[in-house]
Amino acid sequence: QVQLVESGGGLVQPGGSLRLSCAASGFILDSYNIAWFRQAPMKEREGVSCISSTDGTTDYKAPVKGRFTISRDNAKNTVYLQMNTLDTDDTAVYYCAIVATCDCPEYGCYDRGSWGQGTQVTVSS
Repeated sequence: QVQLVESGGGLVQPGGSLRLSCAASGFILDSYNIAWFRQAPMKEREGVSCISSTDGTTDYKAPVKGRFTISRDNAKNTVYLQMNTLDTDDTAVYYCAIVATCDCPEYGCYDRGSWGQGTQVTVSS
């Protein structure tokens, strides 16, 4: 059974950092493009970042560029999202999912069956 499990969320003050994990079970993660998404209360889900399976090319959406870093550890079958300089606008539930390519708009070409339960990130003083 293909499953992605997100973890690492929590409460952090503005300016702080968190590292989210997206662990895979039932399949080899490095064979797939993986994207991070987030959804804040009363807002549409938005793409955050993506890492390709072929050469590890990364992509970041404008709101997080320069602050977030996506990476993968194939030995641990896990993709990470290092989030620095967090602000209140980053408060959301964060999800990871398999995507067909990191080039599709807002990473909308996701595999519906790969969504995890998400992990809550709250940035507040």
